[in-house]
Amino acid sequence: MNKGKRYMKSLESYDKSKSYEIGDAIDNVLKTANAKFDESVEVHVRLGVDGRQADQQVRGVVVLPNGTGKSVKVLVIARGDKANDATAAGADYVGAEEMVTKISGGWLDFDVCITTPDMMGVVGRIARILGPKGLMPNPKSGTVTTDVTKAVKDVKAGKVEYRLDKTNNVHVIIGKKSFGKEKLIENFNTIMEAIVKAKPAAAKGQYIKNVSLASTMGPGVKVSYNI
Repeated sequence: MNKGKRYMKSLESYDKSKSYEIGDAIDNVLKTANAKFDESVEVHVRLGVDGRQADQQVRGVVVLPNGTGKSVKVLVIARGDKANDATAAGADYVGAEEMVTKISGGWLDFDVCITTPDMMGVVGRIARILGPKGLMPNPKSGTVTTDVTKAVKDVKAGKVEYRLDKTNNVHVIIGKKSFGKEKLIENFNTIMEAIVKAKPAAAKGQYIKNVSLASTMGPGVKVSYNI
């Protein structure tokens, strides 16, 4: 794939083969994030697990201390008092069966879907739509819950989900370029601590294989991370 001139010039500003301490790595990412918009910053972690094995899955959620910088649209599928709680907590869309019908018709203008356990039978009708897009509510991610108030507030505050992909990597946003170095470091440390704590008991050998950071349009910068 051909890279643009800006991207290629970014590669000249640091040693791509070197692993940097987190502060220096963030400096390099911010230096190469020179697009005309406020680029997101993501961490990419390669883990020493076998994701094909059920006992070596890595998945969880964590609230980043400085949020993600993204405006997140939240849909809550609930009835009665729980629906009222969701509205009061700041959910963007709240409803029950009518929302399921709307989604069945192609509407997907939301980033996170939260529901109560009693509504999972209804939500299950649209699993084939929500699942492939990573929007299906799941107890492990805190999106199937009786405490919809906390769930909505956590998402709005910057809760992110991390999960292993098919190549044994985890990819998580840790903020925006405009956050600056210190806030990005705080968010990075928070997500890495969560991933380390989520190490499966069945995982053998080196758990954290390598870590890198990259902005939306910038190249990857290797991070020196030892546990």
